[in-house]
Amino acid sequence: MNSIDGFLPILEETKKIVITTHPNPDADALGSSLGLYLFLIQRGHEVHVISPTEYPDFLQWMPGNEKVIVMSESTCDEVRSKMMDSDVIFCLDFSMLNRLKEMEEMIRSSNAVKVIIDHHRDPEDFADYQLWDTNAAATGELLFDFILLLNGRDEITPDIANCIYAGIMTDTGSFRHPSTTAKVHRIVAELIDLGADIDLVNREIYDTNSINRLRFIGFALSQRLYIREDQQIAYFVISAEDFERFGLKTGDTEGLVNYALSIKGIVMATIIIEKEDEVRLSFRSIGDYAVNLFANQHFEGGGHKNASGGVSNMSLNETVEKFESLIPHFKTKYLKVQV
Repeated sequence: MNSIDGFLPILEETKKIVITTHPNPDADALGSSLGLYLFLIQRGHEVHVISPTEYPDFLQWMPGNEKVIVMSESTCDEVRSKMMDSDVIFCLDFSMLNRLKEMEEMIRSSNAVKVIIDHHRDPEDFADYQLWDTNAAATGELLFDFILLLNGRDEITPDIANCIYAGIMTDTGSFRHPSTTAKVHRIVAELIDLGADIDLVNREIYDTNSINRLRFIGFALSQRLYIREDQQIAYFVISAEDFERFGLKTGDTEGLVNYALSIKGIVMATIIIEKEDEVRLSFRSIGDYAVNLFANQHFEGGGHKNASGGVSNMSLNETVEKFESLIPHFKTKYLKVQV
């Protein structure tokens, strides 16, 4: 892959552009995608944002949301057509094409110039250009850098600022994670100067709970939280029946794992969720406990040192048994790994 600098002249002429991100996009993934979309259409490009899956209701306030094409059986032909017809494909907040499932082959076979903007470890070597930095707190931070490289600071509208701010705010845990650098605060200050409405963004993301979600959180805390004080590990186990019982939607389990991590003395927290075709796991840790290595070695996953995800093709019970068998080794094997 080549440095992003060599890509910049390509955008000097009008292009057909596709922007895509990882499945189950979070605020950083969707915010970066829509922020880039809004910026590029101002410059006259033809741009389409494609999400591999649905995403939470609490992200649908984002400007440009109504233009997002969600990959599905009914939109598959449209998605393929836009991929094949594009001049440029931006891959935001991910760097492994196998995460996209059905869309993987479309991107690989497209003749478009492919660009990665991402902050996760170990990118796959499929793109032509990259803006990649694991020290960045969020893809939103890198998108801001990208816009500056295009001399576009004065073109950042309040809508673009809101999208970028949402990504940075959530990926830093509301500016609590160690990734929150002085640079992050300087960028946020600039976004506020450019019109970001931080009160609006916070309310839309954190204060728009449904009654079902609040009841589910209470149920999960009282009935589905397991604590191994001897190992300083806590975890939730959420079944498909639990989802059905509370009528949960995409995103309703977002942030639940942080309740477990907030328990005094806990160094690693996990949520294990049964889905239709797989079991998904989300890991959080503090300090030098490297959950990205744990996820990679045992659950086909990865991510950041203190925040990672994984999957299991076993049953829920089998996955829980596997996870529990690994607990006694976590603190000794994954402490103080420099990643």
